[in-house]
Amino acid sequence: MAIIGGFDVHRAQITFDHLDTDTGEVSRGQIRPATRTVLHSWLGRFAGRCDVAFAVEGCTGWRFVVEELTAAGITPHLAEPADTAAARGRKKRAKTDKADARLLRELLCQRRLPESWIAPPHVLEVRTCVRLYVSLMDERRGWQQRIHAQLFHQGVAPLTGLLTEVGRAALAAAPLSPAGRQLVDSALVAIDRLTELVTPLRAQLQAVGRSQPGARALTAQYGIGPLLGAIIWAELGDCRRFRNSDQAVRFAGLDVTVWSSDGKRSAGHLARQGSPQLRWALFEAAECARRATSPDHDYYAALAERLGGKRPVLSVARKLLRRCYHTLRELGEEAWSPVGSSTPKQAA
Repeated sequence: MAIIGGFDVHRAQITFDHLDTDTGEVSRGQIRPATRTVLHSWLGRFAGRCDVAFAVEGCTGWRFVVEELTAAGITPHLAEPADTAAARGRKKRAKTDKADARLLRELLCQRRLPESWIAPPHVLEVRTCVRLYVSLMDERRGWQQRIHAQLFHQGVAPLTGLLTEVGRAALAAAPLSPAGRQLVDSALVAIDRLTELVTPLRAQLQAVGRSQPGARALTAQYGIGPLLGAIIWAELGDCRRFRNSDQAVRFAGLDVTVWSSDGKRSAGHLARQGSPQLRWALFEAAECARRATSPDHDYYAALAERLGGKRPVLSVARKLLRRCYHTLRELGEEAWSPVGSSTPKQAA
């Protein structure tokens, strides 16, 4: 006898669908509101049982659901969203929350659920800091691009080094209209404020990259420093769940789609599935292959002669990812030790 179910999680409610395999009874309904306290109370009906399992899709909100399931002694299963959608197939009828919960329950019953790795809490904490850091950096770059766009719009010669004293002085002397000057001044205020937030966050992640065994091991690769090591470690996850390095490349979204029919075969575009933060970190590290001292410089130069654009760098990024995969696999459990994974603020 066992209880097998699925949760479809939304901000307003959690839709559930679970099956009692002994009686064949199916229970459906909603848990409102979708909060930790309410879910904890609802899970109390399974107290004392060790044969209960629930699947939840790996979208926003899965963390507290999995934590409450684990605390209640229930086995959690995290479904990979893209593969779950593929398992659904082409929609032949209306897609509803009830249908999504039922699909998760059916896939779990049939042992066809495409499962994702459930990261331990210390990895999730670092991952949250990583995504905050990348978001703040993207926002800061966005304000810089707005300044460049306004300068071009008003016919001002391009300026570089906007974050330096020389760049700020040149920007202050630029001939701009009153509204253009207001935009530039506001952008500089936003950039300075974002810099105040980014600087300590970068230091926290670098501390993880220097002290956590798995992240520190990745810094042995050329182009990967403490910051990128912490990002790749947190976003790539436990590599033992991959059968080979090809699966790690696919997980990162660095694989190239292929269109094949009969004897014709042509490459498509970059898949771009998975973590954009992981792809960004690998691309930044691969950019170092342009340097003559890089062990991948000859490989990069040979590709650059044949290929244009970013493709040589992406090829180096795939090589780096494969090395990271093997490094973390060889470390085993030590790669995911909580030692050194706490940021200074968490440790305090």
